[in-house]
Amino acid sequence: MAAVLPITRQIEEIKHASHGLCISELNDCLIFDRHGVWKTFNSLFQHNKAIIIFVRNFLCYTCKEYVEDLGKIPQQLLQESDVRLVVIGQSSWCHIEAFCSLTGYSHEIYVDPERQIYKKLGMRRGETYMETPSSSPHVKSGLLVGSLRSMWRAMTSPVFDFQGDPLQQGGALIVGPGPEVDFAHFDMNRLDHMPINWLLQLAGLPTLDFSDSPKIIDI
Repeated sequence: MAAVLPITRQIEEIKHASHGLCISELNDCLIFDRHGVWKTFNSLFQHNKAIIIFVRNFLCYTCKEYVEDLGKIPQQLLQESDVRLVVIGQSSWCHIEAFCSLTGYSHEIYVDPERQIYKKLGMRRGETYMETPSSSPHVKSGLLVGSLRSMWRAMTSPVFDFQGDPLQQGGALIVGPGPEVDFAHFDMNRLDHMPINWLLQLAGLPTLDFSDSPKIIDI
C-alpha cells in the first residue's frame, strides 16, 4: 500500500461543521456495551477528549471496512494523548461481540438501539449523493461484492435481523473534555465517512499509514 500523503485540506474549513451544535440535550441518552450494561452518553467525554464514530449498521460492508481501519489505531497512541476512541452502532447490544470479532476492533464500542442520539443530532436517514461521487479511502470492496457479503452475514447470523436501521446514516464527533464539540461530520451516504487521518489530526494525534502493519507517519 502506498504511503499516505500529508493531509492538505484546510482544517479550519472543516471545523465549521460543529458550529451551533448543542449536545446538552443528549446528557440523559443511554448507550449499551457488549454485555448489555448501560451508561450515559455524556460519560464518554466528561473527563477526556473523545473521537466518537456513529456507524450505519453492523451489516453494512462500508462500516465493517471502516471499523477495521479504526481497529488499527494503536491503543498506546490513544492512551498517551488521553483521547478515547468510541464506535457507536444502532443495533441490539447482542451483535457487538460478533462485529468486533469480524473487524478486529478492540477499542470502546456501544450501541444506541433506539437511535435516540442519532435522531437528536439530526443524522439523516436515506442516502444523498452529490454530482461528484463520494469515496472513502477505507472502503476496499465494490458495491456488488460488499452487498453480497453483507447479505451472507445477515443470513448466517444467529439472530437474523438488519442489525440496525438500514436507512440510517452515521457520522463523527470530536468532543470534550466537557460538552464542547470541536468537530462534527454527518454522513450523506454510506461512502461519506470522515477519513480517519483527518479525525486524528483534528484531535491532535499523529496520522497513520493504514496498511496491514500501520505506522505513524506524522508527528
